[in-house]
Amino acid sequence: MTLKSEILDQPAVLSRLLRGGMGEARRIGGELGRRDFDFVFLAARGSSDNAGLYAKYLWGLHNRLPVALAAPSMFSLYQSPPVLERALVVGISQSGQSPDIVGVVQEGRRQGAPTLAVTDDPGSPLAEAADFVLFTDTGTEKSIAATKTYTAQLLAIAMISVGLQESTDRLEELHRVPELVTQALGTDGLLEQAAARYRDMQHCVVLGRGYDYATAHEWSLKLKELTYVLAAPYSSADFLHGPVAILESGFPVLAVAPLGQAHQDLLPLLKELVDRWAVRLLVVSNADQALALAEEPVRIPPDLPQWISPIVTAVPAQLFSYHLARAKGLDVEHPRGLQKVTRTW
Repeated sequence: MTLKSEILDQPAVLSRLLRGGMGEARRIGGELGRRDFDFVFLAARGSSDNAGLYAKYLWGLHNRLPVALAAPSMFSLYQSPPVLERALVVGISQSGQSPDIVGVVQEGRRQGAPTLAVTDDPGSPLAEAADFVLFTDTGTEKSIAATKTYTAQLLAIAMISVGLQESTDRLEELHRVPELVTQALGTDGLLEQAAARYRDMQHCVVLGRGYDYATAHEWSLKLKELTYVLAAPYSSADFLHGPVAILESGFPVLAVAPLGQAHQDLLPLLKELVDRWAVRLLVVSNADQALALAEEPVRIPPDLPQWISPIVTAVPAQLFSYHLARAKGLDVEHPRGLQKVTRTW
């Protein structure tokens, strides 16, 4: 499969994960509900780390669980791990091979904490280290840049959230994800045209907040991996604390601004960026006011529940990054210096 075919494969992958994994997610949620923990300690790298940002918001807001993102070097380089007795320790990794992520889960289990792995390989070292495993079942992802494995991880995180809470309403919304992603794939042609107009871009900022802070980080990563653009992700609040000083007329700003509480914060900032600095703005949104501000408006489904929006907003981010790399004449299948499985210690 090619990178483009793997992007287009996402509705089928997400449908398969829901059919085959929702029962297991509910079982895991039920089992974890009987375990004694106060917070989540989550270890991941790369795109999986961005999925962890989604978990931080989703599990915090809907399951009232504080989520701490691990510093794996405490376990490997410094060999002085924190106390995890009151934690649910979670490892997220497509391959399940990275020793530092595996080491965090192993230490959690050694300390008596419940442990969970989200991985595409149920026979991996990460899966073997954990008490519970949610298999993302994406099929082979040959392209180096993660696309369908990333959205599958996001969906798995959402499934676990529903499993912990046993919410019928949210379960119904979750089953809408494949169709919503299919609709988002309909932006492909528009994004190909937009990317051609951005082919000379060398740097940009990517803005998002709340649930879609994860998408801002993942979009930034995809741009760096595929297009070699220096892309810096920020929440709208953090951007105002210093980085806004880099702006000048024509500076490229990419924003993820779907309807919801975070949109009410982002909209005034986007308006100021256009009116005061005359930035070059591309917006992924389903809000008319935000889209009206953009030089490149990218409309996503209007009835998108905000708690699952990162699964959908990731798709235009992937498509834009893919088309921008192609517009720059770059090899999207073999980004320089990268390999599919990265093992870190």
